Amino acid sequence: MHKRREPAPAEQYTASCANCVLPELCLRAGLSPEDVKQLDQLVYARRKIRRGEDLYRAGYPFAAIYAIRSGFFKSERVLKDGRHQIMGFHMPGEMLGLDGIGTGAYACNAVALELAEVCAIPLYRVEELSHQVRDLAHRLHQIMSEEIVRDQRVMVLLGGRGAEARLASFLVDISHRFSARGYAPADFDLPMTREEIGSYLGLTLETVSRMFSRLQAENLIKVQQRHIRVLDSSGLERMLETVV
Repeated sequence: MHKRREPAPAEQYTASCANCVLPELCLRAGLSPEDVKQLDQLVYARRKIRRGEDLYRAGYPFAAIYAIRSGFFKSERVLKDGRHQIMGFHMPGEMLGLDGIGTGAYACNAVALELAEVCAIPLYRVEELSHQVRDLAHRLHQIMSEEIVRDQRVMVLLGGRGAEARLASFLVDISHRFSARGYAPADFDLPMTREEIGSYLGLTLETVSRMFSRLQAENLIKVQQRHIRVLDSSGLERMLETVV
């Protein structure tokens, strides 16, 4: 379990949507070159967050949404007994902080799993600019809809499948998300620990380790510490039909 710290110091500098490394995944996706120039008026600030540090914590006043430029994050809630429940894992091109829009305060902790960089986007500036760039509001709503769909997918995952199928579904999801970013979908490192995977999937650490060994024994994957090589992606996807 990582040590709780204050958020990383304000290591900030101006960012530009025009030179974004993930143009097809972030807020500017689908916007015209002219609209992207206007998007730069938001005066994004980029922040670097060190591994194990919080971008924000549950209960912090909502200040901005964040686009992940590099690195992985986990979102988590602290339960009454002090345990940390992982709510999701987030990678470059995805947005953090949307959970704070409705209530004015963030609902989860957002913690960097490795050295990461984010673009801070003040929501009020997005709302102001959306009057000039109509597609911008649509894009923000699209991102929020994608978050809802992802949450629903997790509910299905946890509610109707056994341990082996849960882990297979997790690996398929990670593989697809890597592929969408131009990374190798069948050969990647997992930045999260097996304990964190277990928290997300509702499984014990021992069960996660046993399921990794089982998937490897079935020649579906090859595991070397946190490195995963998918040997049979079709076989993994067929397991998603498995129910309890």
